[in-house]
Amino acid sequence: METIILAVVIAVLVIGALGGLIVGSRRRKPLPPPPPKTPDITAPPAEPHVGDEAETPRDEPRRTIEEVDLPGGQAPVAVEEPPAPVEAPEIEIPEPTEGRLVRLRARLSRSQNALGKGLLTLLSREHLDDETWEEIEDTLLTADVGVQPTQELVEGLRERVKVLGTRTPEQLRDLLREELLKLVGTDVDRSVKTEPEDRKPGIVMVVGVNGTGKTTTTGKLARVLVADGRTVVLGAADTFRAAAADQLQTWGERVGAYTVRGPEAGDPASVAFDAVKEGKEMGVDVVLIDTAGRLHTKTGLMDELGKVKRVVEKHAPLDEVLLVLDATTGQNGLVQARVFAEVVDITGIVLTKLDGTAKGGIVVAVQRELGVPVKLVGLGEGADDLAPFEPEAFVDALIGD
Repeated sequence: METIILAVVIAVLVIGALGGLIVGSRRRKPLPPPPPKTPDITAPPAEPHVGDEAETPRDEPRRTIEEVDLPGGQAPVAVEEPPAPVEAPEIEIPEPTEGRLVRLRARLSRSQNALGKGLLTLLSREHLDDETWEEIEDTLLTADVGVQPTQELVEGLRERVKVLGTRTPEQLRDLLREELLKLVGTDVDRSVKTEPEDRKPGIVMVVGVNGTGKTTTTGKLARVLVADGRTVVLGAADTFRAAAADQLQTWGERVGAYTVRGPEAGDPASVAFDAVKEGKEMGVDVVLIDTAGRLHTKTGLMDELGKVKRVVEKHAPLDEVLLVLDATTGQNGLVQARVFAEVVDITGIVLTKLDGTAKGGIVVAVQRELGVPVKLVGLGEGADDLAPFEPEAFVDALIGD
């Protein structure tokens, strides 16, 4: 009986084990794959990856870069052309200097003849009493003739009027012209010395306070010399004023004059020395040296100009030292003149802006002050408005027609 029960138990266990194996094998059976998803037709195409085959190119004509429109409507970048060669400035032919002041007389007379007309009006009075002569003196002093020259002119006029007696306007005009000419001086050599007999080149140094037109006058003087058939080298020894060398070089280029210059704030004497050296090597007729005109300290200016003069004279003596004065400064210009006269030996005076003042008497005053003649006058802003001073033309402009 026990044997039968044991057999039944074993049979049940065997049947249970076999059932578990069957169920386990069924559970491990792989599930079928899910159905494929429908592609999203709105999704963008996938980006190509490295190694993907490129699309076979379409058979279309190729366009050049000039034919392709850039984004934003921008034009294609053009290839830069090489810069055109800089052409040398055209050389100008200055006006001849002969009779230049006579041609400019009308401009001068417009600003100057107030003096002449005032004197003629006073001299035409029927009775020339002491009060009238005082008015004549005041008129001359107002015109910057100076005290001593005024006294000389009034004394000469009084003597001649007394002898003349009855006076017609023509006689008065002739009388005044003669006395003014005597005062201005007609027997003085007013030529600018640029042609030494024993050597070349002539050496001219131009001095003056900045603001008087010194550098411009130097450039205009180069035009005067070129107009008279001379060859010129310019020395830009005003190294302390910004653009002074550029300004002078521009003047020179217009008439074919070579400019020697140095570094900004360099040694002016060195530039002046090199300018004379270049002038000698080039065989030119004249070397014009523009100098500094700072009046901050009188001693500094003296030392500077004195050094320039000494260094230049290692080549040759200076033929001219021209002082440039602004005629509109009147008596203040005489103070400047005295300072420069102490530094270097002034040989001639250049009066600029003479057409801008009715004080033409400064011509007389500055000559008396320095004992040297006015040699050149500036009558405007034009390139050829610098003229040799001619006493007759000047006096005729003073008293009018």
